[in-house]
Amino acid sequence: MNLKIKQMKAFIITFSFLIISTLSCAQAPETSFRPEALENKMINIKNQSITFGEILNANKGKVLFIDIWASWCPDCIKALPNVKELRQNHPKVTFLFLSMDKNYDAWMKGIEKYEVIGEHFLTTDGMKGVFGKSIQLDWIPRYMIVDKTGKIVLYKSIDAADASLSKLLKTLE
Repeated sequence: MNLKIKQMKAFIITFSFLIISTLSCAQAPETSFRPEALENKMINIKNQSITFGEILNANKGKVLFIDIWASWCPDCIKALPNVKELRQNHPKVTFLFLSMDKNYDAWMKGIEKYEVIGEHFLTTDGMKGVFGKSIQLDWIPRYMIVDKTGKIVLYKSIDAADASLSKLLKTLE
């Protein structure tokens, strides 16, 4: 009987260790942008260079809904009506559209064709570039929400129709 108790204790200790190890390896949600994201150069609609950090600074004190998209992305285009509805339902929120388009002309045509309303910026090195890697971009569309203090409160969502997006925006307004 002592052997069974010792085996049970050993099992509990081993199991507990595995659980603690697993939990400690789990990543905490990102709440701020990495320096490489902030320093990353983007292009505004006037074809001028601007860093992502400068974009965030210009919008300090505002709730930001960030839509990472591209005009060539079918899922992004399908989601635009949902994003438009979010924008209409949350007029106090600033909508930033960060495009992964390949070039300036394609990006500008996409904004016009799909009537995308908000602040627009073009990444200079695409999804696999510095900015994309810094936010672990693995799919577009990708949505992020930043509160008035500049804290990322939603790091990753890929569904603009998700009701929790609207609920979260309502709590932050």
